[in-house]
Amino acid sequence: MAPRAQKASVSSAGHGLGSKVGIWLEQYFVRSIVEQVAGDLDLYADHKLQERSCRGRKVTWADANGDEADFDFVLELQGSASVRGIPVAFIESCWRRGTRHSSDKQRDDPGKLLPMRETYPTARFLGMIAAGDFSAPARDRIMRHDIDLFYIPKEKVLAAFAQQGLQIDYPDKAEEDTKQQLGRSFSARFDEHAKMALVRSLREQVGTSVVNSYVHRVRAAISALPQEIRFYAERSSKPVVFDSSDCVARAADFLASSPTFTWRRGAQSFRYEIVYTDGTPFSRQVGSLNDLGALHGQMASVARHVERLG
Repeated sequence: MAPRAQKASVSSAGHGLGSKVGIWLEQYFVRSIVEQVAGDLDLYADHKLQERSCRGRKVTWADANGDEADFDFVLELQGSASVRGIPVAFIESCWRRGTRHSSDKQRDDPGKLLPMRETYPTARFLGMIAAGDFSAPARDRIMRHDIDLFYIPKEKVLAAFAQQGLQIDYPDKAEEDTKQQLGRSFSARFDEHAKMALVRSLREQVGTSVVNSYVHRVRAAISALPQEIRFYAERSSKPVVFDSSDCVARAADFLASSPTFTWRRGAQSFRYEIVYTDGTPFSRQVGSLNDLGALHGQMASVARHVERLG
């Protein structure tokens, strides 16, 4: 049994190194960019390291169906340590050393980001900050969903780490002993000072203008305000039922004879529709006037905020 345990430990050396790089990317580099955006746009940046009494350990949001997903970063209007704000941006981050894993991220992350756009009329920005080896088809599949992609090529990441005397890459066919030795050397030098220095190095590699353009993209997305809003009150009828052996024929006769329905009293649901100034639509059905008012109240708060930003 002991040899098996040792083999499992050794074979995870490459994965462990990649995990450390990915955690650093999210908690240091991407966090610095998201917090810069939040500062420039007067928003609250929520992430796993934020301690908040209004949520649990994870940054979890539910879609219109009640299905929950965890996110790396969420930008909120009127958010604080004790109050969950209005979501205006959902952002995921990832590091991939090789293209064989990039297809997982381009499939999984859009799958949880897109429902947020369909649930919250204020969630005008969905984004991924992806660093490493992402193939062109993988990048295209992300952007095809109108998800903003801030892509940092693997070469820039390797160069930033090299500036700090750290090696994080190795040949795909490298021996496990080589990976383990590389991991030990990396861990010995990967302290807090190195992590902060790496943020500066990678920002230099990426370029100040690129980071600033990302801030502008977020601002432009959030600033696309409604140019048309529609409210619908919707109701349903009582069912017309055919349950005999000739139900198919009777149903056909009913539809061919100017059918009438008995409508239930009052509205059962309401629909909120928006067309934004960038041409994109939003549509969501809610169960009450209170829900409709709450949804529009959030949109009105964001509109006032954008007007104040100028």
